[in-house]
Amino acid sequence: MTTVFIISAPSGSGKSTLVNRLMAEVEGLTFSVSCTTRAPRGSEVPGQAYDFIDRSEFERRIAADEFLEHAEVFGNYYGTHSSALDKAKAAGKDLVLDIDVQGAAQLKKRIPDAVTIFILAPSREILEQRLRARSQDSDETIRRRLNDAMGEIRNYGQYDYVLVNENLEPAVESLKSIVRAERVRRVRVEEKIRPILATFGQE
Repeated sequence: MTTVFIISAPSGSGKSTLVNRLMAEVEGLTFSVSCTTRAPRGSEVPGQAYDFIDRSEFERRIAADEFLEHAEVFGNYYGTHSSALDKAKAAGKDLVLDIDVQGAAQLKKRIPDAVTIFILAPSREILEQRLRARSQDSDETIRRRLNDAMGEIRNYGQYDYVLVNENLEPAVESLKSIVRAERVRRVRVEEKIRPILATFGQE
């Protein structure tokens, strides 16, 4: 059974670093590369962080119902193509998605069993420090991201887990623990349990 892990966070919360560590240190995971109409930033490589496509192609895919979820954020489209889940199932792996609050709500409706994780910076001040340390955004963009962060944070109650990223190593271990714990929940290992029961003459 493929478990879908949805990870959301306000920009600057350290989500990408945590997800990268999770993917490197826990086996059996595959990452869903989202599609977006925004331009690459910094050292982003097409096909790794995102599949960068133009707006007309994205809208064609929306019309064809090719996305599990999609949203428009800061004037750009972001979306998860349905092929990501198909590939994870075929490979027998769990799927990790790095998506915003809008997309997470859409995807949870389509996949109610998806596990949702919200990542927070310890405070507004630290979030601003992290945004400025990236040196990728203008002052206006940083102000907008901080304002939007408040709206996103209000949705934390919709998530199964909330992880405060105060120190990197404890946060990484907490994220890994969530994934490992979910993998041994009864509803997720039912297919493995039935054959064991059968050896005792039970179904």
